[in-house]
Amino acid sequence: MLTVKAYGATSATDPLAPLEIERRDVGPNDVLIAIRYAGICHSDIHTVREEWGPITFPQVVGHEIVGEVAEIGSAVTKHAVGDRVGVGCLVNSCGECEECLDGDEHLCANGNVGTYNSVDVDGTITQGGYSTHVVVNEDFVLRVPEAIPYEKAAPLLCAGITTYSPLATWGAGPGKKVAVVGLGGLGHMAVKIAVAMGAEVTVLSRTDAKKDDSLSFGAVRHVATGEDGALESLKRSFDLIINTISAPFSIDAYLRTLRPHGALVNVGLPPEALELHIGSVIGGRKALAGSNIGSIKETQEMLDFCAEKGIAPETELISADQINEAYDRTVAGDVRYRFVIDTATL
Repeated sequence: MLTVKAYGATSATDPLAPLEIERRDVGPNDVLIAIRYAGICHSDIHTVREEWGPITFPQVVGHEIVGEVAEIGSAVTKHAVGDRVGVGCLVNSCGECEECLDGDEHLCANGNVGTYNSVDVDGTITQGGYSTHVVVNEDFVLRVPEAIPYEKAAPLLCAGITTYSPLATWGAGPGKKVAVVGLGGLGHMAVKIAVAMGAEVTVLSRTDAKKDDSLSFGAVRHVATGEDGALESLKRSFDLIINTISAPFSIDAYLRTLRPHGALVNVGLPPEALELHIGSVIGGRKALAGSNIGSIKETQEMLDFCAEKGIAPETELISADQINEAYDRTVAGDVRYRFVIDTATL
């Protein structure tokens, strides 16, 4: 076992603090990664504060990880020592169910192994990327292209794939009109990626506070949905809506902004049940859908696409002793648009 430095939670209410954790021995199919940067996702905060249910403490979160390969197992063929690599939300799956065999590990019927707060192959609880090293099965390690700035690559492993996947699946591209609801960590990536795919993009946000950012990312317009009549004026405007907000919203009102055959895809996860009048989807043959990250193959496609198109998230680099402050700022919406931890400061 390898003992490594980390920054984690010992309870749902105490601040995160320095810890030491153990990583399993490198097995034949494993890769040991020396972590350089780790992104902060709002999911990390929900998890350690037990807002999504009880977890096992101590817990080190972080599923936006980039670093270099430090050691490989005897049977590893996909990676070599020194490679720039990344790890996202998954570190393993059953590999035997229909979904896994079809290359959809993120939809594993038997429950995949999350990067943190999951039962690992050795029976321990997985610990995430706010640490100096991690051991991962080679099949769940991604290649990070040199064209992507190293310190900005980490958020692509969650925010990037979470938005790329539905945009690719529902056909964002030339001639398509796409709306992105919310301009945060996920939303700003959705805008950049959809624009790079060739779609005409509109940002739907409560206020005009981020209008300049929306336009600088390539959106053709920014609509303040908090203004009276804003959504009503957009009826039959969009082919695809990507909703990134995790707060209650009027499904019916947004469905009315879709063209016939359009789709509203949710990647945000409001904790409350939402109301839907089924006529809102029947009229116009519209679709209401959800999407959650993507497969390993698709995640690599996303990284290669971002490298080719020169896409990178907007980030703020912080040291480990700023993590708790960063959590509070994330909850308050005071980040443009993703915090990234320099793990050399652990």
